[in-house]
Amino acid sequence: MAEACLPTGRQALKLVSCSVFRVLEQNPQLATRNSQHLEHMCGICGKLNFKKTDPIDPDLIRDMAMTLSHRGPDELGFYNDKKIGLGHSRLSIIDLSGGQQPMHNEDKSIWIIFNGEIFNYLELREELINKGHTFYTKSDTEVIIHAYEEYGSRCVDHLNGQFAFAIWNKRHNELMLARDRMGIRPLFYTAVNNSFIFSSEIKSILHNKEVAREIDLFALDQIFTFWGAIPPKTIFKNIMELPPAHYLIIRDGRIDVKRYWDLKFPEEGEYTDLPEEYYAERLEELLIDSTRLQLRSDVPVGAYLSGGLDSSITTALIRKYTGSPLKTFSVAFEDKAYDESSYQRSLVNHLNTDHREVICKNSDIARVFPDVIWHTEKPILRTAPAPLYLLSKLVRDNGIKVVLTGEGADEVLAGYDIFKEAKIRRFWAKMPDSKFRPLLLKRLYPYLPAMQTQSKFYLEAFFKTGISEISDEFFSHLPRWETTSKIKEFFSSDVRGALSGYNALEELRTTLGTDFSKWDWLSKAQYIESTKLLPGYILSSQGDRMAMANSVEGRFPFLDHRVVEFCCAIPPNFKMKVLKEKYILKKALGKHLPQDIVKRTKQPYMAPDSKSFFGNGTVPDYVEDLLSQRSIKESGYFNPQSVERLVNKCRKNLAMGFKDNMALVGILSMQLVDKLFIKDRIQAEPLESLTP
Repeated sequence: MAEACLPTGRQALKLVSCSVFRVLEQNPQLATRNSQHLEHMCGICGKLNFKKTDPIDPDLIRDMAMTLSHRGPDELGFYNDKKIGLGHSRLSIIDLSGGQQPMHNEDKSIWIIFNGEIFNYLELREELINKGHTFYTKSDTEVIIHAYEEYGSRCVDHLNGQFAFAIWNKRHNELMLARDRMGIRPLFYTAVNNSFIFSSEIKSILHNKEVAREIDLFALDQIFTFWGAIPPKTIFKNIMELPPAHYLIIRDGRIDVKRYWDLKFPEEGEYTDLPEEYYAERLEELLIDSTRLQLRSDVPVGAYLSGGLDSSITTALIRKYTGSPLKTFSVAFEDKAYDESSYQRSLVNHLNTDHREVICKNSDIARVFPDVIWHTEKPILRTAPAPLYLLSKLVRDNGIKVVLTGEGADEVLAGYDIFKEAKIRRFWAKMPDSKFRPLLLKRLYPYLPAMQTQSKFYLEAFFKTGISEISDEFFSHLPRWETTSKIKEFFSSDVRGALSGYNALEELRTTLGTDFSKWDWLSKAQYIESTKLLPGYILSSQGDRMAMANSVEGRFPFLDHRVVEFCCAIPPNFKMKVLKEKYILKKALGKHLPQDIVKRTKQPYMAPDSKSFFGNGTVPDYVEDLLSQRSIKESGYFNPQSVERLVNKCRKNLAMGFKDNMALVGILSMQLVDKLFIKDRIQAEPLESLTP
């Protein structure tokens, strides 16, 4: 039979149909540590053998799916058809009783596994019914199947959502993988020994014994430059990431990857000449509609509340334009330098939400950091994901499966300081010997007291990087990348030798489209931020991975592709007016918020870095072990003496700059990646021995 029955096993799975199983009992053996992970989310995985004579081991697909159980513990489902096996772990949000996966069409010739949400599924369902399609569930998953039947691989053009899915077409022996436009949901793959293996997370792929575990040093160099690898590279050699806005087709052993969407800005000077009132009104309309669509759910929905403009707007729209009962969640910090709780309370009082907060101590960050890296599956340069991991746990503990957040607004509406910084640097570049123009940079970082006390010479040294390269397409980002790249000074001689002659910036240049050179400087900077840092770090390490670690789904109204496309068309001077960031957003939606939030100086989300590990009196055992000269020498990525000097500086609580803080976190997280994924056997959760 095509839908081969899989055996039950130690996971206490109970047969529901010949190809689909549900988890009906929670066996303690399902998880090695955190049984509370087995509550909610979605993960997909599968394997395709190119040779028809090679059947798929059902136990392998089961183990791969079990590794994703934190993403979707409500149900597990499997499909096996000779040379292909599909696995799915489900978070029930839409059609709780009828959305089991893998799902098929009427004659079972097409099968799908899907992670995410299609927000326009009701409208698309009606459209497909009018075209003659018949539905047997109310789920958004089945809508994708019929859209694929109707439109083929271009079905992605019709989807408004955040998604990663795989479709197996039995008639054509064709496998299709696809990922959403902005890269909200992850999808990875590798080809090895005449087979193709894919999953929502790399740890699931590593369950396959034939997949080599090896670090890609070029990807490590990219992470230590851009904060993320350049897709399709990942930190693991030969394991690829399907880039955002791409789909992949496998047929007859051939793998084709195609882009189906991209950010498009008008050419410089070609923006439509319309009043700012038009852009403000249209932006408000789109955000209201996006928020309403993303509130579609058969379970309660909550909202993250940082105290900043973007999350406040998202929360206000939920409160004002829907009848949904609203719980809000925020993280407060023991270290007041990072705490924004006063602004959070201001909005809670203004909107009268049912609010919960978690107070994050420095020791909490150190305690959960191994879990954080287990879920990011790559080294990171700041500890900022750790408090979000704790925040998503708070959400889950309060019975919420879905949260709306404000991510994406800074990228698409020019909210980051890097955009203002680039504007000042361009102004400075026109008169590079000016004594006064560099002093404008002090206006950018009022939340960094150290920056306010720095001398003119320091400011010039820090920000003058690339000042003469005003025509360089990377002008806006050169100071950031130069600062980050200093971490590479800690590389071992072997790693330096392997990377000799390699230039990450030149590789990044090859990924820019032909239209890029025609855009104004702000649009170029926004494109880099929206297509590199946003999916590679913000939506990944701080977003999907931290939320799904606790079986919570994040949704992002600012990243509705209609909102993104409209924001690309807004003239630059309406997005940033002089040095006022997100000017048009404040004009459009500031009326819904307390004025102290609208007028506050933007403060980016940050968390304590080196102080989390060395500022609490005692250093966690795993930190001592992984940063010891023995461990550093054994792993081979870094110079033991250089790391020892950095560690001693941390122990003495000396003033730590950006470079040292990023280096400490980057080195420690890379050591954890090596420990968890290269040296040790993949399990359902990180090893207990690593937990402080």
